[in-house]
Amino acid sequence: MALIKSISGIRGTIGGKPGTSLTPIDVVKFTTAYGAWVARKTDERLIVVGRDGRISGEMVRNLVVATLQGLGFNVLDLGLSTTPTVEIAVKAEQAAGGIILTASHNPKEWNALKLLNHEGEFLSAEDGQWILDNAEKGESLFAEVNKLGSLTTREDYIQKHIDEILKHPLVDVAAIKARKYKVVLDAINSTGALAVPPLLEALGVDEVLVINEEVTGKFAHNPEPLPENLRELCQVVEKQNAHLGIAVDPDVDRLCFVCEDGSLFGEEYTLVAVADYVLQNKKGNTVSNLSSTRALRDITEKHGGTYTPSAVGEVNVVKKMKETDAVIGGEGNGGIIVPELHYGRDALIGIALFLTHLAKTGKTMKNLRGTYPDYFISKNKIELGEEVNLKQIFEKIKKKYKKQPINTEDGLKIEFDKDWVHLRSSNTEPIIRIYSESTSETTANNIAKRIMEDIKEMMMAGVE
Repeated sequence: MALIKSISGIRGTIGGKPGTSLTPIDVVKFTTAYGAWVARKTDERLIVVGRDGRISGEMVRNLVVATLQGLGFNVLDLGLSTTPTVEIAVKAEQAAGGIILTASHNPKEWNALKLLNHEGEFLSAEDGQWILDNAEKGESLFAEVNKLGSLTTREDYIQKHIDEILKHPLVDVAAIKARKYKVVLDAINSTGALAVPPLLEALGVDEVLVINEEVTGKFAHNPEPLPENLRELCQVVEKQNAHLGIAVDPDVDRLCFVCEDGSLFGEEYTLVAVADYVLQNKKGNTVSNLSSTRALRDITEKHGGTYTPSAVGEVNVVKKMKETDAVIGGEGNGGIIVPELHYGRDALIGIALFLTHLAKTGKTMKNLRGTYPDYFISKNKIELGEEVNLKQIFEKIKKKYKKQPINTEDGLKIEFDKDWVHLRSSNTEPIIRIYSESTSETTANNIAKRIMEDIKEMMMAGVE
């Protein structure tokens, strides 16, 4: 059993003992602390709640809604929804905040409370820490009987979300419709099945086949949209002679594509392709996190813009996007952030812009992918002992590679011409993550291997 308390929310496995997993007591405890934070910020009493299709979703929803009402908040419950839909609703309803009940790409045993501010964006580190501290103090006051909050349910917000996407000036329904696309969707038994098919229909897609369509929360495979988890989708796309396949995660904020021959377009290249289209039509800057592919930088500079890296995490990407007035941004995990719509990862707007781009080029998926630079990312990790002083190890590595460009905004990123390696400690596990990238898969692996050997030698010898 696990309970992970972080500034971005609370997530854990269902069942077990309070304080060690996500039990009803923990749900109430952290919802209460969030309510106390909202009450400090504003007199507005409306909070939006939505959930993905997880088995535990209804149970957790009941606890969250009742707790908020007990604190005197009025709740707008969107029911089965998506993370970006809830984010849009918070802003549209001028609510004080929002809670999304989803553990994103984690397996069915997990659930989480993702916490939003009044802008429909994830909380800052400072605000998140205040909630964690308040939860431990347990000093919140609940409302008297005459001041209990109300509950309103709405089931139309996914359609409202789709309507807003159709209004985006770079979404071209006529261009998509003219191509008569046949698309296969892997909805992973969650709310993608409720949001993506009506979007595709509204975009003029000719035929949509959905696998893992029933919203049961009993995920047909590991829900993270990685190559090893998308074999069924790849096979169905090829067998059905579809033009492309689409995979989303359970809360529909991550997105990846499959080419017509059943090969993967590449999760890292979802953002690259969408950014290419946006930058062709709107000059500007881009942002992605330090562990994302260099291809976005290449595309941005090709179009005359400036690329800026950010620390890992959606809230950090959004902050950097605002600072640099970026027109498009996101993360290499298939997260697209389009600021005209809202500052949050959104697979639905990503699908609409990608299909428009594909339609306007007239290319197949495979040919479109061939127009982008080929980079390979090697992802590795090293487990740390309790006695390891990570700060000293990072300083030692900085000294060894001092002749190379180094970024210390989030861990340690070292550049070698167009190759790079990014080292960062996990917030939830005693490990160092080592991501490296090169135009050669072998080189990417060798860079990671070299750095891992450096770290292991320092751990063995001790760092003075």
